[in-house]
Amino acid sequence: MPEAGAPPSRWLALLAAPADLVPRLLLLVALLLCGFTVAAAPRIGVVTMQPGEIFFERFGHNAILVDDPAKRTAISYNFGYFDPTEPDFIARFIRGDMRYQLVALPLQDDLAYYRDVGRGVSLQWLNLPPADAAELAAALAENARPENSHYRYDYFLDNCSTRVRDALDRALDGGLARQMGGSRGDTFRSEATRLASPDLPMWLGFDLGLGPAADQPLSNWGDAFVPMRLAASLRDAHGADGVPLVAEERELLPHRLDPEPAETPRRWWLWLLAGVIVGGALAWAGRVAPRAVAGLALPFWALSGVIGALMLFIWFATAHRFGWANYNLLLMSPLAWALLPGGWRLTRGRAPGRWFDILLRAMPVLATIGLFTHWLQSLPQQNLHWIVLVLPLHLGLMLGLRTR
Repeated sequence: MPEAGAPPSRWLALLAAPADLVPRLLLLVALLLCGFTVAAAPRIGVVTMQPGEIFFERFGHNAILVDDPAKRTAISYNFGYFDPTEPDFIARFIRGDMRYQLVALPLQDDLAYYRDVGRGVSLQWLNLPPADAAELAAALAENARPENSHYRYDYFLDNCSTRVRDALDRALDGGLARQMGGSRGDTFRSEATRLASPDLPMWLGFDLGLGPAADQPLSNWGDAFVPMRLAASLRDAHGADGVPLVAEERELLPHRLDPEPAETPRRWWLWLLAGVIVGGALAWAGRVAPRAVAGLALPFWALSGVIGALMLFIWFATAHRFGWANYNLLLMSPLAWALLPGGWRLTRGRAPGRWFDILLRAMPVLATIGLFTHWLQSLPQQNLHWIVLVLPLHLGLMLGLRTR
Protein backbone atom coordinates (compact mmCIF):
# COMPACT_ATOMS: atom_id res chain seq x y z
CA MET A 1 0.00 0.00 0.00
CA PRO A 2 1.39 3.54 -0.77
CA GLU A 3 2.60 5.55 2.17
CA ALA A 4 0.59 8.54 3.39
CA GLY A 5 2.89 11.05 1.71
CA ALA A 6 3.09 9.33 -1.67
CA PRO A 7 2.68 11.52 -4.73
CA PRO A 8 -0.68 11.55 -6.54
CA SER A 9 0.82 9.70 -9.51
CA ARG A 10 1.19 6.53 -7.42
CA TRP A 11 -2.49 6.61 -6.40
CA LEU A 12 -3.41 7.07 -10.06
CA ALA A 13 -1.31 4.00 -10.89
CA LEU A 14 -3.31 1.91 -8.42
CA LEU A 15 -6.57 3.12 -9.91
CA ALA A 16 -5.26 1.99 -13.28
CA ALA A 17 -4.57 -1.57 -11.98
CA PRO A 18 -6.16 -4.54 -13.75
CA ALA A 19 -9.97 -4.65 -13.57
CA ASP A 20 -10.04 -8.03 -11.75
CA LEU A 21 -8.11 -6.74 -8.73
CA VAL A 22 -11.21 -5.86 -6.73
CA PRO A 23 -12.91 -9.26 -7.24
CA ARG A 24 -9.67 -10.96 -6.22
CA LEU A 25 -9.51 -8.94 -3.03
CA LEU A 26 -13.15 -9.74 -2.24
CA LEU A 27 -12.49 -13.46 -2.82
CA LEU A 28 -9.48 -13.32 -0.50
CA VAL A 29 -11.55 -11.67 2.22
CA ALA A 30 -14.31 -14.29 1.82
CA LEU A 31 -11.81 -17.15 2.09
CA LEU A 32 -10.29 -15.65 5.20
CA LEU A 33 -13.71 -15.22 6.81
CA CYS A 34 -14.63 -18.81 5.90
CA GLY A 35 -11.38 -20.04 7.40
CA PHE A 36 -12.06 -18.20 10.63
CA THR A 37 -15.60 -19.68 10.76
CA VAL A 38 -14.36 -23.24 10.31
CA ALA A 39 -11.61 -22.78 12.86
CA ALA A 40 -14.08 -21.40 15.39
CA ALA A 41 -16.63 -24.21 14.98
CA PRO A 42 -16.59 -26.94 17.66
CA ARG A 43 -15.53 -30.44 16.77
CA ILE A 44 -18.04 -33.20 17.61
CA GLY A 45 -17.18 -36.77 18.51
CA VAL A 46 -18.82 -39.88 19.97
CA VAL A 47 -17.02 -41.59 22.84
CA THR A 48 -17.85 -45.31 23.30
CA MET A 49 -16.98 -47.20 26.48
CA GLN A 50 -16.72 -51.00 26.44
CA PRO A 51 -18.73 -53.17 28.90
CA GLY A 52 -17.60 -53.46 32.51
CA GLU A 53 -17.98 -56.13 35.18
CA ILE A 54 -20.68 -54.53 37.38
CA PHE A 55 -24.23 -55.43 36.36
CA PHE A 56 -25.19 -51.89 35.27
CA GLU A 57 -21.98 -51.64 33.19
CA ARG A 58 -22.61 -54.78 31.12
CA PHE A 59 -24.23 -52.86 28.26
CA GLY A 60 -21.34 -50.44 27.74
CA HIS A 61 -21.74 -46.67 27.64
CA ASN A 62 -21.21 -43.63 25.43
CA ALA A 63 -21.19 -39.84 25.39
CA ILE A 64 -20.90 -36.91 23.00
CA LEU A 65 -17.61 -35.02 22.99
CA VAL A 66 -17.53 -31.31 22.14
CA ASP A 67 -14.09 -29.84 21.48
CA ASP A 68 -14.65 -26.09 21.25
CA PRO A 69 -11.56 -24.02 20.32
CA ALA A 70 -12.97 -21.17 22.38
CA LYS A 71 -12.69 -23.29 25.54
CA ARG A 72 -9.68 -24.74 27.29
CA THR A 73 -10.82 -28.34 27.47
CA ALA A 74 -12.99 -30.79 25.54
CA ILE A 75 -16.35 -31.43 27.25
CA SER A 76 -17.98 -34.85 27.52
CA TYR A 77 -21.80 -34.77 27.55
CA ASN A 78 -22.75 -37.93 29.43
CA PHE A 79 -26.41 -39.01 29.67
CA GLY A 80 -25.71 -41.89 32.07
CA TYR A 81 -25.67 -40.29 35.52
CA PHE A 82 -28.11 -41.09 38.32
CA ASP A 83 -28.24 -40.10 41.97
CA PRO A 84 -28.72 -43.06 44.36
CA THR A 85 -29.31 -40.58 47.22
CA GLU A 86 -32.51 -39.27 45.63
CA PRO A 87 -35.65 -39.80 47.73
CA ASP A 88 -37.32 -43.14 46.95
CA PHE A 89 -34.50 -44.12 44.58
CA ILE A 90 -34.85 -47.87 45.29
CA ALA A 91 -38.65 -47.76 45.13
CA ARG A 92 -38.55 -45.86 41.83
CA PHE A 93 -36.01 -48.34 40.45
CA ILE A 94 -38.30 -51.27 41.33
CA ARG A 95 -41.35 -49.53 39.84
CA GLY A 96 -39.48 -48.72 36.62
CA ASP A 97 -39.66 -44.97 37.17
CA MET A 98 -35.95 -44.11 37.09
CA ARG A 99 -34.54 -40.61 36.64
CA TYR A 100 -31.22 -40.17 34.88
CA GLN A 101 -29.50 -36.95 33.92
CA LEU A 102 -27.13 -35.37 31.43
CA VAL A 103 -23.86 -34.19 32.97
CA ALA A 104 -21.19 -32.09 31.23
CA LEU A 105 -17.65 -32.62 32.48
CA PRO A 106 -14.09 -32.43 31.12
CA LEU A 107 -13.19 -35.46 29.03
CA GLN A 108 -10.23 -36.42 31.21
CA ASP A 109 -12.46 -36.42 34.30
CA ASP A 110 -14.94 -38.67 32.51
CA LEU A 111 -12.17 -41.07 31.42
CA ALA A 112 -10.59 -41.40 34.87
CA TYR A 113 -12.97 -44.11 36.10
CA TYR A 114 -12.69 -46.17 32.89
CA ARG A 115 -8.92 -46.01 33.06
CA ASP A 116 -8.96 -47.24 36.67
CA VAL A 117 -11.21 -50.26 36.00
CA GLY A 118 -9.67 -51.23 32.66
CA ARG A 119 -12.59 -50.49 30.36
CA GLY A 120 -11.66 -49.61 26.79
CA VAL A 121 -12.73 -46.28 25.30
CA SER A 122 -12.76 -45.25 21.64
CA LEU A 123 -13.49 -41.92 19.95
CA GLN A 124 -15.17 -41.27 16.61
CA TRP A 125 -14.70 -37.73 15.29
CA LEU A 126 -17.65 -36.78 13.07
CA ASN A 127 -17.85 -34.86 9.80
CA LEU A 128 -20.51 -32.32 10.74
CA PRO A 129 -20.96 -28.99 8.93
CA PRO A 130 -19.73 -26.12 11.16
CA ALA A 131 -23.22 -24.68 11.60
CA ASP A 132 -24.67 -28.07 12.61
CA ALA A 133 -21.78 -28.72 15.00
CA ALA A 134 -22.26 -25.33 16.66
CA GLU A 135 -26.02 -25.90 16.94
CA LEU A 136 -25.51 -29.34 18.50
CA ALA A 137 -22.97 -27.98 20.98
CA ALA A 138 -25.36 -25.21 22.01
CA ALA A 139 -28.27 -27.66 22.39
CA LEU A 140 -26.18 -29.97 24.59
CA ALA A 141 -25.05 -27.08 26.78
CA GLU A 142 -28.66 -25.99 27.24
CA ASN A 143 -29.79 -29.57 27.93
CA ALA A 144 -27.08 -29.95 30.59
CA ARG A 145 -28.39 -27.04 32.65
CA PRO A 146 -29.67 -28.38 36.02
CA GLU A 147 -33.28 -27.48 35.26
CA ASN A 148 -33.17 -29.38 31.93
CA SER A 149 -30.81 -32.28 32.61
CA HIS A 150 -33.13 -34.95 34.07
CA TYR A 151 -35.09 -37.45 32.01
CA ARG A 152 -37.17 -40.57 32.60
CA TYR A 153 -34.93 -43.53 31.85
CA ASP A 154 -36.00 -46.64 29.94
CA TYR A 155 -33.59 -49.57 29.53
CA PHE A 156 -34.37 -50.07 25.86
CA LEU A 157 -36.19 -47.02 24.51
CA ASP A 158 -34.66 -44.01 26.27
CA ASN A 159 -31.21 -44.63 27.70
CA CYS A 160 -27.77 -43.02 27.52
CA SER A 161 -27.11 -44.41 24.04
CA THR A 162 -30.49 -43.56 22.47
CA ARG A 163 -30.05 -40.00 23.77
CA VAL A 164 -26.71 -39.76 21.95
CA ARG A 165 -28.34 -41.24 18.82
CA ASP A 166 -31.26 -38.81 18.92
CA ALA A 167 -29.04 -35.75 19.47
CA LEU A 168 -26.93 -36.69 16.43
CA ASP A 169 -30.03 -37.36 14.35
CA ARG A 170 -31.41 -33.90 15.14
CA ALA A 171 -28.09 -32.36 14.12
CA LEU A 172 -28.31 -34.27 10.82
CA ASP A 173 -31.94 -33.24 10.27
CA GLY A 174 -33.15 -36.83 10.47
CA GLY A 175 -30.44 -38.15 8.19
CA LEU A 176 -29.17 -40.72 10.69
CA ALA A 177 -32.57 -42.35 11.21
CA ARG A 178 -33.05 -42.64 7.45
CA GLN A 179 -29.80 -44.60 7.18
CA MET A 180 -30.50 -46.95 10.10
CA GLY A 181 -33.63 -48.64 8.78
CA GLY A 182 -31.90 -51.96 8.08
CA SER A 183 -31.79 -54.82 10.55
CA ARG A 184 -29.31 -57.37 11.87
CA GLY A 185 -32.17 -59.51 13.16
CA ASP A 186 -31.54 -58.58 16.79
CA THR A 187 -34.19 -58.19 19.49
CA PHE A 188 -34.12 -56.54 22.88
CA ARG A 189 -33.96 -60.02 24.42
CA SER A 190 -31.13 -61.27 22.22
CA GLU A 191 -28.99 -58.20 22.93
CA ALA A 192 -29.80 -58.10 26.65
CA THR A 193 -29.05 -61.78 27.19
CA ARG A 194 -25.92 -61.63 25.03
CA LEU A 195 -24.41 -58.78 27.03
CA ALA A 196 -25.58 -60.22 30.36
CA SER A 197 -24.27 -63.73 29.63
CA PRO A 198 -21.06 -63.41 31.72
CA ASP A 199 -23.28 -62.83 34.79
CA LEU A 200 -25.53 -65.89 35.26
CA PRO A 201 -28.10 -64.31 37.66
CA MET A 202 -28.39 -61.27 35.38
CA TRP A 203 -28.78 -63.50 32.32
CA LEU A 204 -31.48 -65.55 34.04
CA GLY A 205 -33.28 -62.39 35.14
CA PHE A 206 -33.45 -61.03 31.61
CA ASP A 207 -34.29 -64.30 29.89
CA LEU A 208 -37.02 -65.31 32.32
CA GLY A 209 -38.27 -61.82 33.11
CA LEU A 210 -38.69 -60.39 29.62
CA GLY A 211 -42.04 -60.89 27.92
CA PRO A 212 -43.07 -61.06 24.25
CA ALA A 213 -42.57 -57.32 23.65
CA ALA A 214 -38.82 -57.90 23.93
CA ASP A 215 -38.86 -60.31 20.98
CA GLN A 216 -39.93 -57.93 18.21
CA PRO A 217 -37.25 -57.62 15.50
CA LEU A 218 -35.22 -54.41 15.78
CA SER A 219 -33.96 -52.09 13.09
CA ASN A 220 -30.43 -50.75 13.41
CA TRP A 221 -32.08 -47.65 14.87
CA GLY A 222 -33.59 -49.72 17.69
CA ASP A 223 -30.33 -51.64 18.07
CA ALA A 224 -28.63 -48.38 19.00
CA PHE A 225 -29.76 -48.76 22.62
CA VAL A 226 -26.45 -50.66 22.81
CA PRO A 227 -23.56 -48.14 22.52
CA MET A 228 -21.35 -50.53 20.56
CA ARG A 229 -24.13 -51.08 17.99
CA LEU A 230 -24.53 -47.32 17.59
CA ALA A 231 -20.79 -46.94 17.00
CA ALA A 232 -20.98 -49.63 14.29
CA SER A 233 -23.88 -47.85 12.56
CA LEU A 234 -22.03 -44.53 12.63
CA ARG A 235 -19.15 -46.14 10.72
CA ASP A 236 -21.56 -46.94 7.87
CA ALA A 237 -23.37 -43.58 7.88
CA HIS A 238 -22.82 -40.61 5.56
CA GLY A 239 -23.61 -36.93 5.72
CA ALA A 240 -25.95 -35.09 3.36
CA ASP A 241 -23.02 -34.46 1.01
CA GLY A 242 -22.21 -38.18 0.79
CA VAL A 243 -19.04 -37.87 2.86
CA PRO A 244 -18.60 -40.62 5.53
CA LEU A 245 -19.97 -39.41 8.85
CA VAL A 246 -16.97 -40.70 10.81
CA ALA A 247 -13.90 -38.66 9.90
CA GLU A 248 -11.50 -40.42 12.24
CA GLU A 249 -11.63 -43.18 14.84
CA ARG A 250 -9.04 -43.84 17.49
CA GLU A 251 -8.54 -45.60 20.81
CA LEU A 252 -8.43 -43.44 23.91
CA LEU A 253 -8.01 -46.27 26.43
CA PRO A 254 -7.16 -49.96 25.88
CA HIS A 255 -9.68 -52.58 26.99
CA ARG A 256 -8.13 -54.78 29.68
CA LEU A 257 -11.23 -56.81 30.60
CA ASP A 258 -12.89 -59.72 28.79
CA PRO A 259 -14.18 -58.70 25.34
CA GLU A 260 -17.82 -58.01 24.61
CA PRO A 261 -19.69 -61.37 24.42
CA ALA A 262 -20.28 -62.71 20.93
CA GLU A 263 -23.66 -63.81 19.63
CA THR A 264 -24.37 -67.50 20.24
CA PRO A 265 -27.28 -69.56 18.85
CA ARG A 266 -29.89 -70.96 21.21
CA ARG A 267 -29.67 -74.76 21.02
CA TRP A 268 -33.11 -75.60 22.40
CA TRP A 269 -32.60 -79.32 21.78
CA LEU A 270 -29.94 -79.41 24.52
CA TRP A 271 -32.50 -78.02 26.94
CA LEU A 272 -35.02 -80.62 25.74
CA LEU A 273 -32.49 -83.40 26.28
CA ALA A 274 -31.80 -82.20 29.82
CA GLY A 275 -35.52 -81.91 30.57
CA VAL A 276 -36.33 -85.39 29.26
CA ILE A 277 -33.46 -87.02 31.17
CA VAL A 278 -34.26 -85.33 34.49
CA GLY A 279 -38.03 -85.62 34.03
CA GLY A 280 -37.75 -89.32 33.19
CA ALA A 281 -35.57 -89.91 36.24
CA LEU A 282 -38.12 -88.14 38.46
CA ALA A 283 -40.98 -90.22 37.03
CA TRP A 284 -39.13 -93.47 37.72
CA ALA A 285 -37.74 -92.48 41.12
CA GLY A 286 -41.11 -91.18 42.25
CA ARG A 287 -42.61 -94.65 42.06
CA VAL A 288 -39.62 -96.17 43.91
CA ALA A 289 -38.79 -93.48 46.48
CA PRO A 290 -41.63 -90.92 46.60
CA ARG A 291 -40.43 -89.34 49.83
CA ALA A 292 -37.01 -88.53 48.34
CA VAL A 293 -38.50 -87.16 45.11
CA ALA A 294 -40.98 -85.04 47.08
CA GLY A 295 -38.02 -83.63 49.00
CA LEU A 296 -36.40 -82.64 45.69
CA ALA A 297 -39.67 -81.19 44.39
CA LEU A 298 -40.22 -78.85 47.36
CA PRO A 299 -37.45 -76.34 46.49
CA PHE A 300 -38.40 -76.55 42.80
CA TRP A 301 -42.02 -75.67 43.55
CA ALA A 302 -41.01 -72.97 46.01
CA LEU A 303 -38.67 -71.37 43.45
CA SER A 304 -41.25 -71.66 40.68
CA GLY A 305 -43.75 -69.84 42.86
CA VAL A 306 -41.28 -67.06 43.68
CA ILE A 307 -40.36 -66.54 40.01
CA GLY A 308 -44.02 -66.55 39.00
CA ALA A 309 -44.92 -64.06 41.72
CA LEU A 310 -42.14 -61.75 40.55
CA MET A 311 -43.41 -61.95 36.96
CA LEU A 312 -46.92 -61.07 38.13
CA PHE A 313 -45.54 -58.16 40.16
CA ILE A 314 -43.64 -56.83 37.13
CA TRP A 315 -46.78 -57.12 34.99
CA PHE A 316 -49.32 -55.52 37.31
CA ALA A 317 -47.29 -53.29 39.66
CA THR A 318 -44.45 -51.77 37.61
CA ALA A 319 -43.76 -49.76 34.46
CA HIS A 320 -41.30 -52.37 33.16
CA ARG A 321 -43.41 -52.84 30.02
CA PHE A 322 -41.06 -55.35 28.44
CA GLY A 323 -41.80 -57.76 31.28
CA TRP A 324 -45.59 -57.63 30.89
CA ALA A 325 -47.73 -60.59 29.75
CA ASN A 326 -44.85 -63.01 30.22
CA TYR A 327 -45.67 -66.50 28.90
CA ASN A 328 -43.17 -68.00 31.33
CA LEU A 329 -45.98 -67.66 33.88
CA LEU A 330 -47.38 -70.84 32.34
CA LEU A 331 -44.17 -72.64 33.32
CA MET A 332 -43.45 -71.11 36.71
CA SER A 333 -46.56 -70.04 38.55
CA PRO A 334 -47.44 -69.07 42.13
CA LEU A 335 -49.84 -72.01 41.83
CA ALA A 336 -46.81 -74.20 42.58
CA TRP A 337 -46.91 -72.94 46.17
CA ALA A 338 -50.18 -74.83 46.64
CA LEU A 339 -48.23 -78.08 46.13
CA LEU A 340 -45.92 -77.41 49.09
CA PRO A 341 -48.22 -78.68 51.90
CA GLY A 342 -48.94 -81.95 50.07
CA GLY A 343 -45.29 -82.36 49.13
CA TRP A 344 -44.26 -81.86 52.75
CA ARG A 345 -46.71 -84.55 53.85
CA LEU A 346 -45.25 -86.93 51.27
CA THR A 347 -41.75 -86.42 52.69
CA ARG A 348 -43.15 -87.47 56.10
CA GLY A 349 -44.72 -90.61 54.62
CA ARG A 350 -48.27 -89.28 54.89
CA ALA A 351 -51.07 -88.86 52.35
CA PRO A 352 -50.69 -85.52 50.49
CA GLY A 353 -54.37 -84.56 50.52
CA ARG A 354 -57.19 -84.63 47.99
CA TRP A 355 -56.16 -81.46 46.07
CA PHE A 356 -52.59 -82.57 45.55
CA ASP A 357 -53.20 -84.75 42.48
CA ILE A 358 -55.34 -82.06 40.82
CA LEU A 359 -52.65 -79.41 41.31
CA LEU A 360 -49.94 -81.85 40.27
CA ARG A 361 -51.72 -82.42 36.93
CA ALA A 362 -52.37 -78.70 36.45
CA MET A 363 -48.66 -77.84 36.24
CA PRO A 364 -47.83 -79.85 33.05
CA VAL A 365 -51.17 -78.82 31.54
CA LEU A 366 -50.26 -75.13 31.92
CA ALA A 367 -46.80 -75.77 30.47
CA THR A 368 -48.38 -77.59 27.50
CA ILE A 369 -50.61 -74.57 26.89
CA GLY A 370 -47.41 -72.52 26.83
CA LEU A 371 -46.01 -74.83 24.15
CA PHE A 372 -49.12 -74.50 21.95
CA THR A 373 -49.21 -70.71 22.31
CA HIS A 374 -45.58 -70.63 21.20
CA TRP A 375 -46.41 -72.63 18.06
CA LEU A 376 -49.52 -70.61 17.21
CA GLN A 377 -47.96 -67.12 17.32
CA SER A 378 -46.36 -65.53 14.27
CA LEU A 379 -43.84 -63.71 16.48
CA PRO A 380 -43.75 -65.84 19.63
CA GLN A 381 -41.96 -65.10 22.85
CA GLN A 382 -38.53 -66.69 22.51
CA ASN A 383 -38.87 -69.10 25.43
CA LEU A 384 -38.98 -72.47 23.68
CA HIS A 385 -35.83 -73.57 25.49
CA TRP A 386 -37.54 -72.95 28.85
CA ILE A 387 -40.69 -74.77 27.74
CA VAL A 388 -38.86 -77.93 26.64
CA LEU A 389 -36.86 -77.93 29.88
CA VAL A 390 -39.63 -77.25 32.42
CA LEU A 391 -42.52 -79.18 30.82
CA PRO A 392 -40.76 -82.58 31.20
CA LEU A 393 -39.93 -81.73 34.83
CA HIS A 394 -43.57 -81.02 35.67
CA LEU A 395 -44.64 -84.13 33.76
CA GLY A 396 -42.06 -86.30 35.52
CA LEU A 397 -43.15 -85.08 38.96
CA MET A 398 -46.78 -85.68 38.07
CA LEU A 399 -46.10 -89.25 36.90
CA GLY A 400 -43.85 -90.02 39.84
CA LEU A 401 -45.85 -88.50 42.72
CA ARG A 402 -49.51 -88.91 41.75
CA THR A 403 -51.40 -90.97 44.24
CA ARG A 404 -54.18 -92.19 41.93
